[in-house]
Amino acid sequence: MTLNPEPPSLDSRGPSPARGIGGWVGIHLRGMAMGAAELVPGVSGGTIAFITGIYLELVRSIRGLEWSLVRLAVGGRPLEAWRRGNLGFLAMLGVGMLTSFVLFASMLAWLLEHREVQIWAFFFGLIVASVPFVGRHVRPWSGSRIGVAAAGIGIGLVLASVQPLPAPEHWLSTFLAAAVAICAWILPGLSGSFLLLLLGKYEQLVRAVSELHLPFLVAFAMGCTVGIIAFSRVLTWLIRTRYHATLAFLCGLMVGSLQKLWPWREIMSTYVDSSGATLPLVTRPISPGRWEALTGTNAAVPEALAAGVGAVLLVAALAWLSRRRGVEPDPS
Repeated sequence: MTLNPEPPSLDSRGPSPARGIGGWVGIHLRGMAMGAAELVPGVSGGTIAFITGIYLELVRSIRGLEWSLVRLAVGGRPLEAWRRGNLGFLAMLGVGMLTSFVLFASMLAWLLEHREVQIWAFFFGLIVASVPFVGRHVRPWSGSRIGVAAAGIGIGLVLASVQPLPAPEHWLSTFLAAAVAICAWILPGLSGSFLLLLLGKYEQLVRAVSELHLPFLVAFAMGCTVGIIAFSRVLTWLIRTRYHATLAFLCGLMVGSLQKLWPWREIMSTYVDSSGATLPLVTRPISPGRWEALTGTNAAVPEALAAGVGAVLLVAALAWLSRRRGVEPDPS
């Protein structure tokens, strides 16, 4: 199959895809997968959006959130505003993510505590399989694009090893942290929850949600709104003018993030969550044998390999479904 080397259209006023009940259920399931990914510091919801074929529609829909939609709604044409803004797509995706947060947060916490090696191996395999999936849309792989990918690898490695910043509990710092972290949600290879950890806001967010601390949540929501709308314009410009270089950079970013997802890791520093539990923050990859010596626990190498292979097969299946349904990120 020959891929079109031209960047795809990101016309925010173009018609949204016609969907039946099955299509909307699919969007909800994609939102659930993105929500589950964002629950784990180190895994990106943007990667899930890309491999499930909705990435460009997501960027286009966010880019289309303009004041003209508000004027249409206030002017008595809410249905037209809903249609032109593709708000049904964004709403269903958001509902899917919220569903995932409610259903899977506790289960994922249990898996990370009791099946740590297997769950990280699964996420590691997910990103390993996603890199060639994204990379095959780069045409051609010139020297300059290889250099851009190398820069992405370097940035990913730095982000995976950087120490967290102190973060005062002030509405302005919350607003700015949310505006930065939400940008990672839309970027394959960069985790929003991981950026919140680095910015010192992850534990504060968890506590604010559990305690329904409205001033924090309002400042966080405002930061997310401003950040995603502003960054979507930057990302739209990059896709329109530097599409293949942008994908090359994102491939490198995902490769660099693999260091964060290696199943066997030595803890270098920790943080205390809202319940008072001490959790790992900065870690470094080590061999399974070294991990066994440090923890006194079986490294579970066969189970980790099985989980990683399962993740690769899952990505391959999603890629096959995307091609079959004609929702590839780059038109064929």
